[in-house]
Amino acid sequence: MESLLSFLERHTVRILTHRKALKAFEKSQRTKRTFLGEVKGWVDALVFAVFAVLLINQYIFQLFVIPSPSMVSTLNVGDRVFVSKTIYGIEVYPSGPKIFSANRQVQRDDIITFYNPEYDSKGPVFDILSQIIYMGTFSLVNIDKNEDGSIAERLYVKRAVGFPSETIRFVQGNVQVRPAGFASFVDEASFRNELFLSDGPHRSLESSSYEGIMAWGSLFGYQEAGVDLAASPAYLKSQYASVQGDSYPDDMYAFETAAKRAKHLINPADMQSRSDSAKYKSGIYVPQGSILPLGDNRDNSRDGRYFGPVNQKKINGSVRFRFWPITSMRYLGDA
Repeated sequence: MESLLSFLERHTVRILTHRKALKAFEKSQRTKRTFLGEVKGWVDALVFAVFAVLLINQYIFQLFVIPSPSMVSTLNVGDRVFVSKTIYGIEVYPSGPKIFSANRQVQRDDIITFYNPEYDSKGPVFDILSQIIYMGTFSLVNIDKNEDGSIAERLYVKRAVGFPSETIRFVQGNVQVRPAGFASFVDEASFRNELFLSDGPHRSLESSSYEGIMAWGSLFGYQEAGVDLAASPAYLKSQYASVQGDSYPDDMYAFETAAKRAKHLINPADMQSRSDSAKYKSGIYVPQGSILPLGDNRDNSRDGRYFGPVNQKKINGSVRFRFWPITSMRYLGDA
């Protein structure tokens, strides 16, 4: 019995001594923690986190802040939304080609994000840097500003309204749709009602305002054509008086429509004026592979009326959910 106890004692001491030696060796091999070492560790962690966030924003989803009132009241200025980056295919790099997009087309009435066709680039270095900062901070920091300090809209958020082979025209701000294969136009309200679409799009400008806006545009057309305004029709001057105090037309598209028409009537032989006027009168035809996006706040939206249809390859996401403000959280896939 004593020999057994002695054996166990010797082996126990050996095991404990070995463990103690290992701990002493590990302790001796540890590198002392230094300030620079701590900083390097934090930098490594931060770089990894930013890189992970960029990958998520580019290939899975992006958090986006609504910068303008063009979608009020569906989306208000300052709302934060979740944008799916996979629903229409995946961009290989920002504004680059998409993969897995063959069977992932935009659906009618989707709220989409796309690259602003009128965006004024500040150079590739700044564009890339601003995107890295914006995406890396989950849309909290945006250094891309206009000269007046407002946020430059690199991405637009609008509703997909016009589809391939359709023609969309605007009569005093009201949308009219000519579906593919039809000879006549139908007003948007009836079109949306028949297809059970969202009631988000709305007007805020009174129809009585258009007499003054159109007169203003016509007088501008006279001026562009080199006609002395003193010789312009008296009724136009009278109608213009109702908006004379405005600094900017409430409906720029209607203003431009009237201006182009006036220039054509003044000189019917001017083929450029004739073509410009006909374009406004005929409406906007949507070619294959493209979408005509419009804002829900029709009277305060810089949209497809001005820059035309957008190629589906430039549509990089769909707004699916609003998560801020908390009191307005909602799913937007059917908004």
